[in-house]
Amino acid sequence: MATTAPAHPVHPVHPVDEVPPVRHLAAFGLQHVLAMYAGAVAVPLIVGGAMKLSPADLAYLITADLLVCGIATLIQCVGFWRFGVRLPIMQGCTFAAVTPMVLIGTTGGGLPAIYGSVIVAGLAIVLLAPVFGRLLRFFPPLVTGTVILIIGVSLLPVAGNWAAGGVGAKDFGAPKNLALAGFVLAVVLGVQRFAPPFLSRIAVLVGIAVGLGVAVPFGFTDFGGVGDADWVGISTPFHFGTPTFHASAIVSMLVVALVTMTETTGDLIAVGEMTDRKVEPRTLADGLRADGLSTVLGGVFNTFPYTAFAQNVGLVGMTRVRSRWVVATAGGILVLLGLLPKLGAVVAAVPAPVLGGAGLVMFGTVAASGLRTLAEVDFKGNDNLTVVAVSVAVGMLPVGVPTIYAKFPDWFQTVMNSGISAGCLTAIVLNLLFNHLPGKAGSAGAAAEPKAASV
Repeated sequence: MATTAPAHPVHPVHPVDEVPPVRHLAAFGLQHVLAMYAGAVAVPLIVGGAMKLSPADLAYLITADLLVCGIATLIQCVGFWRFGVRLPIMQGCTFAAVTPMVLIGTTGGGLPAIYGSVIVAGLAIVLLAPVFGRLLRFFPPLVTGTVILIIGVSLLPVAGNWAAGGVGAKDFGAPKNLALAGFVLAVVLGVQRFAPPFLSRIAVLVGIAVGLGVAVPFGFTDFGGVGDADWVGISTPFHFGTPTFHASAIVSMLVVALVTMTETTGDLIAVGEMTDRKVEPRTLADGLRADGLSTVLGGVFNTFPYTAFAQNVGLVGMTRVRSRWVVATAGGILVLLGLLPKLGAVVAAVPAPVLGGAGLVMFGTVAASGLRTLAEVDFKGNDNLTVVAVSVAVGMLPVGVPTIYAKFPDWFQTVMNSGISAGCLTAIVLNLLFNHLPGKAGSAGAAAEPKAASV
């Protein structure tokens, strides 16, 4: 008996575009917020503290940051026209801008000068995005695997500092802090291994919740700041004055823009690998354009340059939840936290060691994903091992020895103090040197990387 084929074949929805049930969206989204919250508020705290701002102004910077973080995340995940990569990418303030912004703020015109340079840098990123999009052919698996590995390993000291109590804590490194972090890590691993599928996917959220439940009675944290926080806080444009435009400030922020574009490229490629939706030149340009727009909004709404947040790349890989709508939900939660400072104060009460325990497994997952990508590369009869070795070494230098470039000019420090950008640039240059210069074209290295053959 003959069977008739269906007239319209069903195209399954890609996991990136799936919309989970509402209760799952809320739990997965909150998990992403908790994973990035400490990093998200660190930049305004550091810059505002260096400028000796009042507690009220500091609180304003933090709520403005959370609001624009949320808007930036929604632009990146949901997207409109040619803005947004439409992958599960969280956005946050880039640490690459901290040192230049502190210098501008303390010596070159205060917050208005910072915001003027941030707006110009954001516009530059929007204009340069198509150029960076065409550079994707410089990122074969040899380079992308190395960069993803460097992203993961360079984040591990962040988790280590959290586990020890947080940088600047009076009891930094106390055994009780590391014990709490170890307990949270054990809970995360236990839930991931033994819990039902849904719970295993929110293992980090469960670990943080259980860790917080243990931390409160043992005096690791208190919720005193919640009572002091306002119920509603609206960030108005140019709250700290009309932006001013200083040439030296703009030049330093343009260098930061190039660094953040390099970092974002690595993060977008990493998430593309993890979600089985490869990043193409056009989508990379769309993602970078969203970064630029978010950075312009940052300058207008009293906050700082934005970039893809590497912390959350690890969470995507670990939970295997690939829906961009989950991260869009996280963006919505961040907008709420920015508009309701009291809610933000509740989240801020999560102690650093709790985040440290969860961070160890998340950031380690990023490094492991890099190794998985490198497993596709042929290392026999070529110099690919040298490319990986030297790139990782250069990328780890500023992580292991933070003051190694202290005697160099500011622009050099901005580029090289980011292990991600230093390692990425090294990997690109060495791949070209060993696999694409005349005389190497027929090597096994070149043959193993068809994506790079058009260079």
